[in-house]
Amino acid sequence: MADEQKTQLRLEIAHVLFVDIVGYSKLLIDEQSEALQELNEIVRKTEAVRAAEAAGQLIFLPTGDGMALVFTGSIENPVECALQLSQRLRAQPSLPVRMGIHSGPVHHVADVNQRENIAGAGINIAQRVMDCGDAGHILVSKRVADDLAQYRRWQPYLHELGDVEVKHGVVVSVVNLYADVVGNPNPPARFKQHAKSAPPTPAKRSALFIALVVIGLMLFALAILAIIFAPAILKQTRMGKTSIAEPSAAPAASSTTALPEKSIAVLPFENFSESKENEFFADGVQDDILTALSKVADLKVISRTSVLTYGAGAKRNLREIAQALGVSHILEGSVRRANGKVRVSAQLIDARNDAHIWADTYDRDLADVFAIQSEIAKTIAQQLEAKLSPRSCRT
Repeated sequence: MADEQKTQLRLEIAHVLFVDIVGYSKLLIDEQSEALQELNEIVRKTEAVRAAEAAGQLIFLPTGDGMALVFTGSIENPVECALQLSQRLRAQPSLPVRMGIHSGPVHHVADVNQRENIAGAGINIAQRVMDCGDAGHILVSKRVADDLAQYRRWQPYLHELGDVEVKHGVVVSVVNLYADVVGNPNPPARFKQHAKSAPPTPAKRSALFIALVVIGLMLFALAILAIIFAPAILKQTRMGKTSIAEPSAAPAASSTTALPEKSIAVLPFENFSESKENEFFADGVQDDILTALSKVADLKVISRTSVLTYGAGAKRNLREIAQALGVSHILEGSVRRANGKVRVSAQLIDARNDAHIWADTYDRDLADVFAIQSEIAKTIAQQLEAKLSPRSCRT
């Protein structure tokens, strides 16, 4: 019976706004009740909440010291709501509130009272993003920021903070959303502490080393040129001339820049099924592979945003893509679901010569979507690590 319920799990993408009262646990019991009542009234009066509720596209989830608003319409709905709340709360300095927004998969569950509830990664990550902020902050995940950046209106609001490790060792990329009269422009205290304590990353050390090598080579080249042309300069000076004729047959310098060996772009996986849910699964496999590869030392991994233009249906010329992204290797793949099973195919290609380095296919029973997604992504990432960085591969 349990297996049957798992196979009937229906996923959908929701846009979650998490709100809580800062310092709630320090309040007296009476003050806690009054603060929650005041927050509920402010939330209910916002135009974004009323519009979404009237359209049947909003679910309220109480969280003890705040609430989660689950929007099922546009990604702009929770952002509009957060801005309206921020404007109203400016007149309520005694009610410090922080907010976090994430867009991700959710599903319906029954709680202990057998009432319908909402759960899933969309809820969890929204709370983790909110936990990174202080009073007044409106923080959004990088995925939400990438979607908002496609609209001219939202671009001035987005200010990237970077990556931070949250509960259970999960790393999230956070963006601060603010303008003149909404949000909090100050960096959260958590990011200030993270910036002070974080040691230089291998990527930064590698970049510094490369910069020093380039400077050294440039100085060496200048010294060689000085040695070559010094006799001619002296000769022309003695003859009373101040100019030197340029060599007539100087070899042309190559304008082609060598691509870094340890570099990769993971293209969006193609969905070979008609189900819309399979697109979410394919995106999840790509995201998990990117997350796993980003942990490989000294490996340059192109972000998900940069490869979105090479998604399903786009014409793919791997050599041109590699040159545009500045990588040597391309990972592409596909996802197919049918009759309770899923097949994920992936292949690693050296884009410099179109040579296939590695390819494999993974067939799984579709019992737990997230577990399968993570397992396949981890397996593929380990194979890629072995091919691209054999010395750091786990045994």
